[in-house]
Amino acid sequence: MPSLRISFLAAALVASLFAAASAPAAEVSMAGGSVHFATPNGWMEILETDGDPEIRAFQVPDPSPTGHTLLARVTVTVQQMPSPQGFASWVSEATAKAAALPGYQPAKASSPDSASYTARESGITATYREMYWYHAGHAIQLRCLRPQQSQAGSAWSTAFDRGCEAIAARLK
Repeated sequence: MPSLRISFLAAALVASLFAAASAPAAEVSMAGGSVHFATPNGWMEILETDGDPEIRAFQVPDPSPTGHTLLARVTVTVQQMPSPQGFASWVSEATAKAAALPGYQPAKASSPDSASYTARESGITATYREMYWYHAGHAIQLRCLRPQQSQAGSAWSTAFDRGCEAIAARLK
């Protein structure tokens, strides 16, 4: 009987993974409803925290072997920020943390409200894109992290980037 139970549990796990992979887009509300965005189809929520800061993280499934080594993900962090000066300091701290990542290399000149760079994670070079906004007394960070070159191909990378840009458009 134990092997039957293990087989049943394995089948249930596989079924739940297939269901999650085809999950529809989700509307997300943060900061008491003052921050809204939608995730693309198939993105799976992997972290949700309440409080200050409030964080939502989503895995963007990479079906290739690269996806088994590096978790492609998008994170939105919202923190109460009483002033624009505090926001500027918050952004500076975040960019300093990024610069301390292993293998950090700025990808292009960044503007005050965004940063693009590469760094190594799990032995793979990852592309990071971070964008920042100050809205209604809240500091908002959108961080999109994917393998620089996924074995899933350029169509997967393009879809990831499009999903990240769609969230950015809603957060502006």
